[in-house]
Amino acid sequence: MNQDITGFQNEANIATALHHKKMKELNPLYQTFIADLFQNITQEDLIECQQDYNQKKYDIVITVNGTKKYVSIKKGAKNSVHKEGISSFIHFLIDSQVTQTTIIEYLKYHYADGTTNGTGKERTSALVYKEQNQEKIDVINKEINRPDILKKAIDRFVLSGINDGKTIDAILLGTENDFIWLKKNDIIGVILAQHNVNSTAVHFGPLTVQPLDRCLNHNPKYEKSRFCVQIKWYNLFDSIIWQMNENIKKQNINEDEKV
Repeated sequence: MNQDITGFQNEANIATALHHKKMKELNPLYQTFIADLFQNITQEDLIECQQDYNQKKYDIVITVNGTKKYVSIKKGAKNSVHKEGISSFIHFLIDSQVTQTTIIEYLKYHYADGTTNGTGKERTSALVYKEQNQEKIDVINKEINRPDILKKAIDRFVLSGINDGKTIDAILLGTENDFIWLKKNDIIGVILAQHNVNSTAVHFGPLTVQPLDRCLNHNPKYEKSRFCVQIKWYNLFDSIIWQMNENIKKQNINEDEKV
């Protein structure tokens, strides 16, 4: 996968490869992708694809016969899938009925300066904080990975966002002619399946929660980033491959049952 181009250019390349093309004009990889997204598509059907420039969960909108599909595009590793202010994130936890004790422990993890509001003078690296507080982090993870909370997190962090945006239909990982993808139901399925993933960080399934920047050197340029939460899907490639294999297993079982 070519990682030298920017994310924006990558989205533009994929949109161009699809836009105003008939199904039969696409290469096999794109044909498989489009056929997976849309039902009852024919080789003569015309595909329209527009890049979306707003801050939404989706990057391109694909239209076939009046039906629209919203696709998020990622590339490389350590993909960031969501950012928001610490205040709204805490309100999300409260609305999800996370206990006050767990919320306080999260704030201590987030700031790692001995306070729950970021005013401490001595800041600790993530590595050191984890070494000293792993049991507390494990307690946080046990609560926030309850199925009811995890489903809300998936919708907020991956599918829809916090601004009532359109729900994405798929995540595409890769570049113009080298990519894999995961559809909405599989996104939900793989995150729920990995609720108990082995991680030293705070996480929602495979989604790691961290400050946008811990700003350990007190650089004023990055100080505001301490008050933002970033959600990263570090192993997105592995998650997609795992789910693809699960789908193949299910397909094989179904075919065996028909025999």
